[in-house]
Amino acid sequence: MNPIYYFTRLKYMAGFLCLLLTFGCNSGSRDNLAGNEDKDQIQTDSVYVQRFINQKQEFKDHADLMFLFYRERDYRLAWFRDDKLVPETEKFLETINQSRKEGLEPANYKIVDVEGMIQKLNEMKTKDTARVALQKQIDVALTATYFKYASDFYTGRLDPNDETNLEWNVKQNNIKLHKVLQTILKERESTYPYYEFEALHDGYVQLRSALQKYRALQKQGGWAKVELGNRKSIKVGDTAQAVLSLRKRLNPEAAVDVNNPAHRQFDTNLEQQVKVFQQLHGLDPDGVVGGKTLETLNVPVESRIDQIMVNMERWRWIPKRLVPKSLDQKFIWVNIPEYKLYIYEDPDNDPEAERKYKKTMEMKVIVGKQMHSTPIFSDKLEYVVVAPYWNVPNSIVANEIKPAILRNPSYLESQNMEVVTKEKEPKVIDASSIDWENVTEKDFPYMVRQKPGQRNALGTIKFLFPNEFAVYLHDTPAGQLFSQTERGFSHGCVRVERPMNLATYLLQDMPEWNESRINETIEAGEETWITLPKKVQVYLVYFTSWVDEKGNVHFREDIYGHDKKLENELFS
Repeated sequence: MNPIYYFTRLKYMAGFLCLLLTFGCNSGSRDNLAGNEDKDQIQTDSVYVQRFINQKQEFKDHADLMFLFYRERDYRLAWFRDDKLVPETEKFLETINQSRKEGLEPANYKIVDVEGMIQKLNEMKTKDTARVALQKQIDVALTATYFKYASDFYTGRLDPNDETNLEWNVKQNNIKLHKVLQTILKERESTYPYYEFEALHDGYVQLRSALQKYRALQKQGGWAKVELGNRKSIKVGDTAQAVLSLRKRLNPEAAVDVNNPAHRQFDTNLEQQVKVFQQLHGLDPDGVVGGKTLETLNVPVESRIDQIMVNMERWRWIPKRLVPKSLDQKFIWVNIPEYKLYIYEDPDNDPEAERKYKKTMEMKVIVGKQMHSTPIFSDKLEYVVVAPYWNVPNSIVANEIKPAILRNPSYLESQNMEVVTKEKEPKVIDASSIDWENVTEKDFPYMVRQKPGQRNALGTIKFLFPNEFAVYLHDTPAGQLFSQTERGFSHGCVRVERPMNLATYLLQDMPEWNESRINETIEAGEETWITLPKKVQVYLVYFTSWVDEKGNVHFREDIYGHDKKLENELFS
């Protein structure tokens, strides 16, 4: 052979060996960058996780979360560091043990005896295959237990989107629970209080405290039943045996002397207590005990506990971020059973300032009557319409206007109404040319509308957030109805007590639309649409129990029966 050939072969082989050594060194360098803590970290795998879920079917609903969580960490164990359980383990297990304070049952999350397994692990002296196997078992069990608990705690025991009878259409509370667990294990950061296993909304936290208070009353035997004997009612100035039971009911922890004649007298102090009770329960605060007040006084403490827990569940359905970052940090909150509207805002308009909203406005509202209930949903308000037409829904045309016209052919004219075509530029139709006898909700090619004016059913201003329910906020010519305690009078829309205040608030960033110009537009009677420069978040919600700024617990009547449906799902 030619010696030059051998020399060339040797040169290429040497180069190849150097290349291998170079890449080998670089590979070792990457391992070091990954961190020494991963080098000895125990791993499981998808087969192991699947086998665990197959053995414990209670965790099957959270299988996707478990695979996602472990896949993102290359199936490394999560609850162990340097061969020891992380401190968060003890905190989490204590959270489970204390979960009854959240209206949850600890037994529902003790599917696996994690504490027993941890005790067994602590008794092992040597690091062998048995110990590693137990560590894997503990880790996967903790993760599965966490997802089951966190799902109930953060997003609710029930999924309102799956339970159609709950009629809850508020934007879904989407929380990435695998990211939450990473936060708890201090593998990522968050502005939310996940580290403390804490709730996301102050309204929930306050109800949780109320739950402890009412359970304590239950443990003491509840409260006294108020019985009036042959009386229909009692009021200030009355002296009766019934006053003793009333005092016991309103002051369950105070001593009442049955032999003290003064305790049988309905005095002004007791009257004030009755009025406070009535206000906290949405009753007419007249200070008289009878009728609805007597019935409400005698609702047992167990029912109030269930009511609190039902409303805690609803708070879990509220989005963790009440207002999207893209919007100004304010929102309109209509609580249907309370017949009230509130506006909350962050004075600094800081999109990161979760749980720091302050109430800036409130007013009474009128909501849908029981047969025309106001829907529960969330949306974004886009338009203020001044001097609006009322486009009458076909259901009202068929059920109310048609019979009125058949009785009185001049009915439309008397109500300042007209019939028009359904097009962008509506044309007026002669109402007498329509065969009203055969008009139905689904067979009416025209539209009945009421012209702008003081008698318009929508009043002088309406506030639109286009939605599938065709529901909005608006003024009303029937202002006297706001003096009623129970205000379920509408066909589903929400009538507001002070529309001008609401309008000027929403238009504050449009100085050309001040109160004077709004009034001029109303007087002109020309429908005018104003597009807001930024949409405003709106919630129409249903809470029959809450705690106010002073710590007072409120209860309201379940006007649409939603509490009853939810109780059946939660407690049956």
